[in-house]
Amino acid sequence: MKRLVRSLLLFAILFGAWLLMSGHYTPLLILLGVVSCALAAVLADQIGGTDEEGLPLHIMARLPAYLAWLIKEIIMSNIATGRLILFGRARPVMFNTPATQATAGGIVTYANSITLTPGTVTIEVEDGKGGTSFLVHAVDASFAEDVESGEMDRRVTALETSPAGRGGA
Repeated sequence: MKRLVRSLLLFAILFGAWLLMSGHYTPLLILLGVVSCALAAVLADQIGGTDEEGLPLHIMARLPAYLAWLIKEIIMSNIATGRLILFGRARPVMFNTPATQATAGGIVTYANSITLTPGTVTIEVEDGKGGTSFLVHAVDASFAEDVESGEMDRRVTALETSPAGRGGA
């Protein structure tokens, strides 16, 4: 029963996204959207993609706040990168930064969030005895300071943490 509910929820999310992005609401296109989203939900269920890791429902309540914060950071970093290009000299640096996430999804979210922010790119994920860390390239030392402050790491860790205080698994 739980699998069915998770599959129906995945279908609803996919179909809602499809409706928002389609912009065409003729009966034929809506039918094709329903069929394609239903097929995607069934296939995702068949490969185990609707489990806690594949469809982490526990993050949905905190996701809008994280996305709003990330969009603000992307905009601020765009402005800083533009200023650097127009008025300054880049001082590129490479550095390692720790990742405190407990799940693979959390680590990927953190690495992608770093890369989405202009001026920084996650180059390598290193999984060692001391935990996971990233090798990051920053176009300027000020961008490195932003990542090394740990704010993004803290927010992604809070995003992935389930209400019971465990990792998302």
